[in-house]
Amino acid sequence: MEQALSFVRPATMADTSPARDSRAVDDGLELTILMPCLNEALTLPVCIAKARAFLASAGVRGEVLIADNGSNDGSQQIARDCGARVVDVPRRGYGAALIAGIEAAQGRYIVMGDSDDSYDFTALSPFLRELRRGAQLVMGNRFAGGIRPGAMPALHRYLGNPVLSFIGRLFFRTPIRDFHCGLRAFERDAMRALALRCEGMEFASEMVVKASLNGLRIVEVPTTLSPDGRDRPPHLRSWRDGWRHLRFLLLFSPRWLFLYPGLALLLAGLVGQALLLPGPLSIGAVQFDVHTMLYAAAATIVGLQAAMFAVFAKVYAVEQGILPSSRVVEHVRRWFPIEIGLLAGVALIVAGLGLSLYSVMAWEGASFGHLDPSRVMRIVIPSMTITTIGVQLAFAAMFLGVLGLKVHARK
Repeated sequence: MEQALSFVRPATMADTSPARDSRAVDDGLELTILMPCLNEALTLPVCIAKARAFLASAGVRGEVLIADNGSNDGSQQIARDCGARVVDVPRRGYGAALIAGIEAAQGRYIVMGDSDDSYDFTALSPFLRELRRGAQLVMGNRFAGGIRPGAMPALHRYLGNPVLSFIGRLFFRTPIRDFHCGLRAFERDAMRALALRCEGMEFASEMVVKASLNGLRIVEVPTTLSPDGRDRPPHLRSWRDGWRHLRFLLLFSPRWLFLYPGLALLLAGLVGQALLLPGPLSIGAVQFDVHTMLYAAAATIVGLQAAMFAVFAKVYAVEQGILPSSRVVEHVRRWFPIEIGLLAGVALIVAGLGLSLYSVMAWEGASFGHLDPSRVMRIVIPSMTITTIGVQLAFAAMFLGVLGLKVHARK
């Protein structure tokens, strides 16, 4: 599994995974039970047996599909011998295996779950019931259904999963309380339309995030997590994969990554400069002067830059199909054309240069000799700030124009 956050382009995945079977509609399969697999020879037979037992007992027309990620322990043949269909996925990664499996699935609905016997594939009725009621993504909730002793490390149970799930709910306004449950079900075509791309473990977060952003109907059902049946350590690496999930959530939310921190810095910087512009400010025994004003100016500039990064990231992600369109992007297109941005930037540059000229005239009045830094810097710092902001706005307008040119060229 690759260390870096990577994306699978849909065309590339189509080249390496089997084409969708045209018999899917004719066969009328309702359910595909999909399991990613990497050297699961020990637990694969029992997982397949449970999945087939569910299909038989529930009277569901379906299939068991194994997305094999390059096993070298004979898992592929074991799966076939147990009555499952196997799709070979040469690209390594949890997400890569599942993306290929989703593309190859023939059922109208898909239930995905790990092939390590940590989930009970005979207990899929709640998932299928919600799908039949119109849900497009049904998430298992292990905290509601029960975590058996030894099934989840304490670090994951009390820190990793709760924190990442809370961040996901906060960033994307989704009600899901167990973001990383490996047992989940979804409508096949709705999930294909999301164009999922993450190859690694963060695929689990991508599915929930994109489903939320695109307005899919999402529900949760309780599910039970049991200790896996492996005789080796799991593929999951706590800190590495936890960071990958957190990084993904941040990258998919420019508001929390750039906009909110940027606006906070911008506001603090502007307030700081406004308070210090008339003269030194004393709070108790502490006195703030031009040195603090300089830091406030830096906060203003960095804050504005971060806020602009949020706009750039949002526009780019929408144009590339990574995020759905939003009112923010439409407002930027409508109210911030290149010309307005350039005019605003030039106006601020002129104002900043005017203040700079005023400070030079004050220096001339002192015969270009010694000046009181406390007085002069109250002119120089705002002039530098305004000039820099003007340059930033002008460049931002031009960069947004470049993004627009790219879109028109592609269309």
